[in-house]
Amino acid sequence: MSEKLANAAPLGLLGFGLTTVLFNLVNIGLFPLDAMILAMGLVYGGIAQVIVGIMEYRRGNTFGTTTFTSYGLFGLSLVMLIVLPNTAVFTGINAPTGTAMGAYFFMWGLFSFAMFFGTLKANRALQFVFMSVTVLFFLLAARDLSGNAALLGNFRMYALAGYEGIICGSSAIYLGIAEVLNEVHKKTVMPIGAIAKIPSQD
Repeated sequence: MSEKLANAAPLGLLGFGLTTVLFNLVNIGLFPLDAMILAMGLVYGGIAQVIVGIMEYRRGNTFGTTTFTSYGLFGLSLVMLIVLPNTAVFTGINAPTGTAMGAYFFMWGLFSFAMFFGTLKANRALQFVFMSVTVLFFLLAARDLSGNAALLGNFRMYALAGYEGIICGSSAIYLGIAEVLNEVHKKTVMPIGAIAKIPSQD
């Protein structure tokens, strides 16, 4: 008797998307970095995505296991990078330099770019999410490596990365909601650009 397993991917997409949008509202200066952002990064953007990765492992989905677990641990590590230098428990830990953070985001950009190729047989919406997160990480790397140098007059790299990040996070939110509603209604309520399967020649 086969066991039907739920699709955990929408939870992971929403955890990633909502957290990414909120983090990048900080980048465009809407509000400062505070406990709300750190809590979202720790719980919904971090722990929830790790749980989704484990659930995708149960479904035999190597791509989902790798990406959701990795981005969940990214969320946790980013919160730790912000919090650890400001705690009394771990003394002597310096805050990361701009160069260090640039290298950090650059490596995550490389990871995301590699994972983008795993989406080429998936839907267009997922492809957009991965390409846009790749661009986001490289923009964040450029921001930290350049010291937030002015770009196009007074338009700074923080704002550029922020607006791109909002687009990226919003696309993940859209896809997460679309996958839930399309499954519930058993029809395409929100299009995701599904790729038609090529008929077998056998």
